[in-house]
Amino acid sequence: MNIVIIGLGEALWDMLPEGKKIGGAPANFAYHVSQFGFEGYAVSAIGNDPLGDEIIQTFDKFNLRYSLPRVNYPTGTVQVTLDEQGVPCYDIKRDVAWDNIPFNDQLRDLALKTQAVCFGSLAQRNDVSHKTISCFLDTIPENEGQLKIFDINLRQNFYTKEIIEESLQRCNVLKINDEELVIVSRLFEYPGIDLQDKCRSLLEKYNLKMLILTCGINGSYVFTSDEYSFLTTPKVEVADTVGAGDSFTAAFCASILKGKSMTEAHKLAVEVSAYVCTQHGAMPKLPESLLKLLD
Repeated sequence: MNIVIIGLGEALWDMLPEGKKIGGAPANFAYHVSQFGFEGYAVSAIGNDPLGDEIIQTFDKFNLRYSLPRVNYPTGTVQVTLDEQGVPCYDIKRDVAWDNIPFNDQLRDLALKTQAVCFGSLAQRNDVSHKTISCFLDTIPENEGQLKIFDINLRQNFYTKEIIEESLQRCNVLKINDEELVIVSRLFEYPGIDLQDKCRSLLEKYNLKMLILTCGINGSYVFTSDEYSFLTTPKVEVADTVGAGDSFTAAFCASILKGKSMTEAHKLAVEVSAYVCTQHGAMPKLPESLLKLLD
């Protein structure tokens, strides 16, 4: 399809109760957009270690393109525990490879070809990767239809008000969940209690094309300056919810780039994320019935 879409940030191993699974929100995003036929790349860094070797082997098996320079830090891991509803709790290891992504010539070349990029706050917890993400976003040429998606992805205490504000100024699409919206509202002292009002305030203040709000079992919203969409969350038998939000973002992005309406993109995103919840791990193969919805 020759439309380059980048997942920029952490690539790591989720250490789940049943064993390790490949993960990292940007890598999950890149994998799912690739399933829809786009030229998706996972951009991160890995260590000179067996876990790094396994990430490359896994991405090769999934036919996922990547830019994964080796650095002198261990490949990232996250200890994941699940509650009775399959909702994950994360213990994210510090001082790892994806904290130290270098901005090299390959990344500069990728940035110049990028039509959509998804990045979060987590990979910006360290100065090296923060600077690389900023340089990448600044290098992307401005053009019509381009998507710079800030999937805020607040984890533990690995975020600051300054990083969030800077990212909001660089993005044109914000993806946030209801719990994160409460945290951001407190940080930026947004008055009132209505989630929709808070979303509209963010949309207006940062001149966003779209804002996606996910509320778990309570449904999801997509806002633009002049319309919004709300859809309920399908009831499915949940294996775990790891990576479901990333698949939502990927399906939504793929739909918009295929020329679908906001409402159509929202509907597919809900269906894809519901399916991912029925599977173990963040990178299941999507069924043809879902992939064909973009044909």
